[in-house]
Amino acid sequence: MMSNPVHGLPFLPGMSFKDSTKTAFHRSQTLGYRNGYAVVRHPTVGIGGDRLQVSQLSQAELDKLASKAPVLTYGQPKQAPRAEFIPAYVAFDKKVFLESQGIELNPPEKMALDPYTELRKQPLRKYVTPTDFDQLKQFLTFDKQVLRFYAIWDDTDSMFGECRTYIIHYYLMDDTVEIREVHERNDGRDPFPLLMSRQRMPKVLVENAKNFPRCVLEISDKEVLEWYTAKDFIVGKPLTILGRTFFIYDCDPFTRQYYKEKFGISDLPRIDVSKKEPPPVKQELPPYNGYGLVEDSAQNCFALIPKAPKKDVIKMLMNENKVLRYLAALESPIPEDKDRRFVFSYFLATDMISIFEPPVRNSGIIGGKYLGRTKVVKPGSSVENPTYYGPSDFFIGAVIEVFGHRFVILDTDDCVLKYMESNAAQYSPEALLSVQSRVRKQGAPAPELDNQQMEEDPGVQELEALIDTIQRQGKDRPCRDNIRKMFQIYDKEASGHVDRETFFKICDSFHLPVDDSLVKELIRMCSHGEDKIDYYNFVRAFSN
Repeated sequence: MMSNPVHGLPFLPGMSFKDSTKTAFHRSQTLGYRNGYAVVRHPTVGIGGDRLQVSQLSQAELDKLASKAPVLTYGQPKQAPRAEFIPAYVAFDKKVFLESQGIELNPPEKMALDPYTELRKQPLRKYVTPTDFDQLKQFLTFDKQVLRFYAIWDDTDSMFGECRTYIIHYYLMDDTVEIREVHERNDGRDPFPLLMSRQRMPKVLVENAKNFPRCVLEISDKEVLEWYTAKDFIVGKPLTILGRTFFIYDCDPFTRQYYKEKFGISDLPRIDVSKKEPPPVKQELPPYNGYGLVEDSAQNCFALIPKAPKKDVIKMLMNENKVLRYLAALESPIPEDKDRRFVFSYFLATDMISIFEPPVRNSGIIGGKYLGRTKVVKPGSSVENPTYYGPSDFFIGAVIEVFGHRFVILDTDDCVLKYMESNAAQYSPEALLSVQSRVRKQGAPAPELDNQQMEEDPGVQELEALIDTIQRQGKDRPCRDNIRKMFQIYDKEASGHVDRETFFKICDSFHLPVDDSLVKELIRMCSHGEDKIDYYNFVRAFSN
């Protein structure tokens, strides 16, 4: 027991007294500075200057001493030996409660119940799913899973109706339906993507909701007895949505797999709904009315605004300005038609034919254009597939029938012979030989006068001077060869003379100035007798 240092009394409560003479109660300073740094110093006295009764060690030094183990000073402690372990079942073997020791115990009492143990003994709670389907589970299970069906809407029974294709989407996550339109190129419809936006579709409505206008009806579970579900969309069965009957003819692979796993339907065949196009109707052209070409008239049956038939441009460019000319006579029982002559012009660029009749004075027949440019159909050809006359049909002796009139080819020009020789494959050997022999016969040169004959005969000198004068004055007159060929056609005996009537007929056909004084003199000098005229010397007055 500690003693009171002042009074010598034990240091117990009630045994200590305060010094009333003490006036200083300040605490000694413990902060100092050394070399400019603040340092902690130990207090030398207590509060009011009293002597300290405790150790002057710092807290760090005390901690250091506390960390030193007594082993360093006293060594390892000696432990008492362990007692022999005797298990409980050995120590209390054959020893039961306490009557052998003369101790009587009370009757056994019930053990106090443990609430936790009793709670564990209760059966596990069973959670029963409510009758309504769990929408959250449905959303999490079937999110982004969509059944796709391909359907058609056949509206051909109504006026201007047609069979249109659609894609029906059934969203498993919320049992909504969407119908998309399938557009084709140039189908004439606005490219609107949806026929029906995504929404739940009622299948059976209540009685009161059937008569209520659907345009203002907000459909809810109260108005609907049954909604459309996935089992209502079956391939091969019709489905009525919003008053339209859709026929489902196919689905995608995911939908087939879903129906196989969910409903056990493994066979969902694709149904062919494509309509076979009827055989094309053969266009029957109306009978040919005889006006214009058959091809031109047929264009009125092919389009509302007829277009000109397509032409062979390459053929037109290669045969531009190439014309084959033939002289022909008309086969007719009328005596006045026996002396009529016609010039056939065949245009290689367009395969058209024109006929010109040289006018003859005092014949009673007005000459000129007999037939304008047109294609001439061969006799016996059909209207649907007409066959026209070609270059191979024209040769000396050939009979050409033009709109019921028969013409016989009598002669040709040199251009025809050149064309026939360059395209000999188109002609028969007889036709080529007939033209060659005729041209060679007509190509015999006219008798030329030598200088001695001109000096001996003054009439010859006068004729040559007149021919030279007409040649110098003549302008824009027909070619000499064409005039000579025409005279040679009528001169069947190749005598160099024709009768006066034929002479003036040919002159009129070439528009020769027979009324000119020089030409009249030339005709007088070329005349032989009253009925014959030498056309060889007459033709010499005209230039090539």
